Amino acid sequence: MKVLKPQDIPAEAVNTPLFTGGPVTRQPLLTPEMTQNFNLGIVNFTPGARNKMHTHSSDQVLFVTAGKGIIATETSQQVITVGDVVHIPAEEKHWHGATPESAFSHIALTAKGSTTTQVED
Repeated sequence: MKVLKPQDIPAEAVNTPLFTGGPVTRQPLLTPEMTQNFNLGIVNFTPGARNKMHTHSSDQVLFVTAGKGIIATETSQQVITVGDVVHIPAEEKHWHGATPESAFSHIALTAKGSTTTQVED
């Protein structure tokens, strides 16, 4: 067993074409060596930052931990706040990120080996 304290895990800059609108960092909670089953990490968005429309090959669960964010699919968009839990089924096109006026953080959970496919330029 291991107790993880997010404040002790350094934030790493995320510089991939999947993100737009401002800086994004990631704090890996579970490294590949720690688990055979999950990808788990905190993603921190500056105000206005988000990811582009994408899919995952496994379900994704987001646990909102700070700020105010947006979760969107091709047909709907919702504001999400601290304490909200979002379930995104595998292969559903979606994006998530911070509102223009608030930073936003969530813990993202996917199955180990899950792939992300960007579907927005």
